[in-house]
Amino acid sequence: MTHSPVARRSGGRRRTRRAVVGLILAAGTLMAPSLAGAPAAQAATPTLLNVSYDPTREFYRDVNAAFAEQWRAETGDRVRVQQSHGGSGKQARAVIDGLMADVVTLAVPVDIDAIAHHSGRIAADWRTRLPHGSAPYTSTIVFLVRADNPKEIADWDDLVRADVAVITPNPKTSGAARLNYLAAWAHALRRFDGDEARVRAFMSRLFANVPVLDTGARGSTTTFVRRGIGDVLLAWENEAHLALRELGADAFDIVRPARSILAEPTVAWVDGHVDARGTRALAQAYLRYLYSAEAQTLAARHFYRPARPEAVDWTRAERLPAMELFSVDAVFGSWSAAQATHFDDGGVFDQIYTPAGKGAR
Repeated sequence: MTHSPVARRSGGRRRTRRAVVGLILAAGTLMAPSLAGAPAAQAATPTLLNVSYDPTREFYRDVNAAFAEQWRAETGDRVRVQQSHGGSGKQARAVIDGLMADVVTLAVPVDIDAIAHHSGRIAADWRTRLPHGSAPYTSTIVFLVRADNPKEIADWDDLVRADVAVITPNPKTSGAARLNYLAAWAHALRRFDGDEARVRAFMSRLFANVPVLDTGARGSTTTFVRRGIGDVLLAWENEAHLALRELGADAFDIVRPARSILAEPTVAWVDGHVDARGTRALAQAYLRYLYSAEAQTLAARHFYRPARPEAVDWTRAERLPAMELFSVDAVFGSWSAAQATHFDDGGVFDQIYTPAGKGAR
């Protein structure tokens, strides 16, 4: 097995504490603020609520500013985009339960499917409404390890070693966690030539090494980075690079497994909400903007893999290394099949996972 840490040593550890504070402050979930009591001019400004998954805060902060600038240049009108962040599954449940999202930008397509199915507020054919299956950028899962990789973690097999503590969120609430789980399962499926009993045993050992399951990816980053728990964080590629950028490349290394999962975060406007609020045209324009050259460049700058790399100004962004990636459809048939088999109540995850401190099954 091979590994390729992507870390350039620079600066000193004196930056770490200051940068951690900034990262943790960013981790606070920003639910839609009330407009009560706002000045009349401000209250009249068209507003969108983007309900997103955990580690997109910094990306959508920049996208929202760029979109508002372009919207005003084209129409003469101001626009405000508010954000809500959390574990992708938890965010989907909030919209199903009534959170008035104009748009959802979630980690995995099955979470938008759940909104469509359980609430009827998103059209069933939502994936056909925007280019690239409504996925304006992709990502993958990598390993974030401590500086110089003291446990010599190189690939998925190292995660089941008795001396390795693994940090990953809860697959019941987090899209990233489901990607982590499915990537590990696919590795074991190939290694054990489809022997499901051995795959289950591999996954049981992996999760026996997880001391805490946070509800979302940013919470797990906090656990690993701020609290110093664990030897390896299973992380969104962009989140791992953010840790290097914010904390200094002398604090952590990125290890790229030999094979990982293709993550396809997807987006949709919420039909039932935008029609009720009169924001359909604005919501559609906002999501279509994600495919523009500027937004694609911002995606690359925030270490996502743009759906339209030819549109990116690569003088402003770093190209990510090529990786061998597999799709959920190729290994599991579909996201809906993977969800039903592994993550629904009583599914495989519930069967193999024992919370830390309660002993092995």
